[in-house]
Amino acid sequence: MTNLEILEDKYIELLLKKCINFNNSKSLFINFDKVNRAFVEKVIRRAKEMGVNDIGIDEEDIFELRDKLNSISLEKIEHDEYFDKRKWDEYALKNASFLMFKTEFPHVLDDVEVEKVARAEYINRKTRSIFRKMETCYEIPWCIAALPNEIWAKNVFPNLESAYEELYFTILKFCMADTKNPIESWNTTLINLAITQEKLTQLEIKKMWYKNSLGTDLTIELPENCVWNSAASKQEKEMFVNMPSFEEFTSPNFRKTNGIVYSTKPLMYNGGLIDKFFIEFKEGKAISYYARTGRKILAEIFKSDEKACYLGEVALVDKDTPICQSNLTLGNTLLDENSSPHLALGNAFASSIKDSKNYTEEELIEKGLNLNATSHIDFMIGSSDLSILADTKEGPKLIFKNGKFNL
Repeated sequence: MTNLEILEDKYIELLLKKCINFNNSKSLFINFDKVNRAFVEKVIRRAKEMGVNDIGIDEEDIFELRDKLNSISLEKIEHDEYFDKRKWDEYALKNASFLMFKTEFPHVLDDVEVEKVARAEYINRKTRSIFRKMETCYEIPWCIAALPNEIWAKNVFPNLESAYEELYFTILKFCMADTKNPIESWNTTLINLAITQEKLTQLEIKKMWYKNSLGTDLTIELPENCVWNSAASKQEKEMFVNMPSFEEFTSPNFRKTNGIVYSTKPLMYNGGLIDKFFIEFKEGKAISYYARTGRKILAEIFKSDEKACYLGEVALVDKDTPICQSNLTLGNTLLDENSSPHLALGNAFASSIKDSKNYTEEELIEKGLNLNATSHIDFMIGSSDLSILADTKEGPKLIFKNGKFNL
C-alpha cells in the first residue's frame, strides 16, 4: 500500500469509529459527489464489515447540476424531483448515521444564474426538514468531512503538478490521520477543547464586543443561561460532527447584534465565491452589506430566507490551531472555519441554552435562538489583531486578544 492509501484507511476508521456511531441503528446514509465515488465505496465496504447492512446514498454530480440548472426555468426548480431530498428524512426517521462528504468545485457554476443556484439550495434544504431538525438537536449521529478533487486542488495549489495529492495529504493531516493513532490524537484534543469550553460557559458572558483594524466593530449579546459547545460537548460524545473541528461555539440572541463586521477569508457558497465583504447589523438584522466579489450571491442568501438576515452562531478558534498555522486558505468552509473565529447566518443550535430539551421550540426562539432557518452559512472574521471584550459575571474581560484566547 502507498502512504496515501494507509492514511486513507486511517481516515475511514476515524470517521466510522469516532465521528459517528451505530449504537441506536445499523443504518448509514452517505452524501457525496460522484468524483469521490471510489473513496465512498471503500467506506461502504468497511461499514458492512462492521455490521452496517442498511446503507443509503445521495450521489451528486456538480456537472449534471450545472447542466440541469442551465436548462430549467427558475419557476420550475421547486417542482422538479431532481432537487428533492426527502430520502434524507426517510433515513433520519430510522435514526441512521449520516456522513456528508464535502468537496469544492471553484467556478464550475459560474455560468449559472445566481438565483437558480440559490433556489436549488433552498429546495434541497426545505425538502429534508426532518433531518435538519434532528441534526441541529443532535438526535442522530452525523459528520461532515472533506474530500479532494482535481479542480479544487488546482485552485489551492495552482503551481504544483501533484496538486491533488498535496491537497489530499493536507486534508488528512488536518484530520490527524497521519498520526500513529488518530482516534487517540483527537481524544487528547477533545480534552483541551473541553477545558476552554467550560471556562467560556462559566464566565456567563452576556455581551461580546469584536474589534480589529479592518473596521470590525460589532457587539453580540448572548441569551440567558448560554452554554458554549465544542466537539467535546456532551451532546456530541458519541459523534464528531465536523472533521476536523477546533472551534468553541454557541448561538447569540439573534435580536441583539449591532455594528459592522468584515470578512477575513473568501467564502465559497454553492460553488460561487464571495470575498472582501462586510455586513452591518442593527437590532440583530443585516441591514446593509457589500462584497467586492460575489455581491449578488450574498444578496441571494439574504433574499432566500428572512432568517438568514440574522445570526445563528458565534465561534472562536485560536490562531495556534493546525489549520491556522498552515497559513492556507482552502476555499472550503469546513476547513477554513476551523482556522478562524467565525459567525454564521441562519439556523442556531438549540444546545446553546442550558437544559434546552426542557423548552419547546417556541420558547427557545423567545429566548433568542434563531431556529427554523433553512440555511446555516459560516463566514470567517478572524484576524491577527482581533480582540473580543466580554461582559461577564466577573465584569469586563478581554477573552480574545491578537487572535488567541485570553482566559
